[in-house]
Amino acid sequence: MTSQSDSQLSTDARQLLESYGGIPAEEITDHVVKVRDEAWEVFPYPCIGQFCFLDLSLKHTTVYPEVPQHLAEGQRLFDMACCFEQEIRQLVADGAPSENIYGCDLREEYVKLGYQLFQDRNRLQSHFLAADIFDKSSSLADLRGTFDMVYAGSFFHLFNYDDQIEVSTTVARLFRPVKGSFIVGRQVGTVNAAAHDHRTNPTGKMYRHNPRSLKEMWEKIGHDLGVSFTVDATLQQLPSDHFRFHTEDTRLIHFVIRRE
Repeated sequence: MTSQSDSQLSTDARQLLESYGGIPAEEITDHVVKVRDEAWEVFPYPCIGQFCFLDLSLKHTTVYPEVPQHLAEGQRLFDMACCFEQEIRQLVADGAPSENIYGCDLREEYVKLGYQLFQDRNRLQSHFLAADIFDKSSSLADLRGTFDMVYAGSFFHLFNYDDQIEVSTTVARLFRPVKGSFIVGRQVGTVNAAAHDHRTNPTGKMYRHNPRSLKEMWEKIGHDLGVSFTVDATLQQLPSDHFRFHTEDTRLIHFVIRRE
């Protein structure tokens, strides 16, 4: 793996590592590179190689101001595919009670590396589990109907269309059966919704949504579950350097999906 340049690490990430993680500013770059290289050996996801695993997206969403407030009131949040759990650490840094936050990833090694990255094993009280979302007998089944909020960053887009329906349905079942529960997140999208090749997916395909296709998919999921969902989704331009890896119509799609 190549070494980390200072420009690749966002200001948000640096502030969190310094203020919450207690890592001296002059040591942050070397510290992140060391953890990144260990993560790459676990599995070579592109987001690991490109240092996107420290992106902080939730704090920049329109719903973020209500999330720490809801957590303080006793509601619970689930971070789906939490990787190094950086979004959870940001919530805690912003005053949210960590014991009301859960995170899940396919690979338990990333949870351990998250503690190493943020040096908080003895103070963070969030709950983490390793589970395969396609495994109907995993520990996720025990958590159905217990969450008010779900964060899903760079997760749903990993799968083809049919698998996205299955995965999204599983996530929707995590909601408490009350109006207002929501999923917030972002992922790779596109101007024209379509399947694309994806080398880290076992099927070799990923489906990229635009706002219309995402709404249509959640209409189907809602119909199957007997629940209505509203979908607020927008496309955003990618940074110019990302087009080395994507086609010209690739975008980021940001979404909030609420249970009615």
